[in-house]
Amino acid sequence: MDKRALLAAGVTVTLWASAFVAIRSAGEHYDPGALALGRLLAGSAVLGLILLVRREGLPPRAAWPGIAAAGVLWFGVYMVALNWGEQHVDAGTAAMVVNIGPIVIAVLGGLLLNEGFPARLLAGMAVSFAGAIVVGVSMSNEGRASVFGVLLCLLAALTYGAGVVSQKPALRHASALQVTTFGCMFGAVACLPFSGQLFARVAEAPASATLNMLYLGVFPTALAFTTWAYALARTTAGRMGATTYAVPALVVLMSWAVLGEVPGWLTLAGGVLCLAGVAMSRSRGRTRPPASPDAAAAPVVPGGPGR
Repeated sequence: MDKRALLAAGVTVTLWASAFVAIRSAGEHYDPGALALGRLLAGSAVLGLILLVRREGLPPRAAWPGIAAAGVLWFGVYMVALNWGEQHVDAGTAAMVVNIGPIVIAVLGGLLLNEGFPARLLAGMAVSFAGAIVVGVSMSNEGRASVFGVLLCLLAALTYGAGVVSQKPALRHASALQVTTFGCMFGAVACLPFSGQLFARVAEAPASATLNMLYLGVFPTALAFTTWAYALARTTAGRMGATTYAVPALVVLMSWAVLGEVPGWLTLAGGVLCLAGVAMSRSRGRTRPPASPDAAAAPVVPGGPGR
């Protein structure tokens, strides 16, 4: 990945971490489906306007299957399941379960996209997943969690992983903006059955909750999903999935700064493990320098070291 792609991945991870704080606030006044639909409609409006300004037009026909699959699975089902799950389990448990997603991405990417299973990637993901478990346990409500909520978060993790793997082939034929814009629109169409709930809640919810919903649509959706697609087009799905393990660490810091939730030492230790695993997964092993032409051409002296 070049520096611009790394910067794009950093923007994505930061904005997705902020989404957890916004979802907690808006979720008190919006139903899961209504919140997902409002977020997707706001994101589609912003992305559609940018697409028109840039005059990129429609994606090629070959990109549509991946865009549609990612739109329904990742933009649609994932967002509803996550919003719903966080109403039944605490943020720590949700973060722990959803962080199965990068493992799903690595497995599906290795099997379906021929990305293989690099040892450093798998080792880094194991370290980060251990950190996510530590963060989840330390932030959980004394270990009590709704089974239904855990299953919803597991569904979110599976659809997140499947959506990323579906999106990767589409980026071979279309731009990051095209894939994100029409994926977001497919997700919005899939969530249209919740339009009645959305209209009812908009009339009742306080302005702060509606602003949080709009923030989710403009920044963690329109901007972050575009920067994600830009970076994904320039690396493997497995490595991009491992990058998102930095999200729990950032959520801890943001909750500390915005919500005044002071993390304990165990939570901080889990966040450090998450970041260490990301660094490991993105590192490369040492490569041996090629032998110099002079050394390769030197004759072997009988009786010498080459014997």
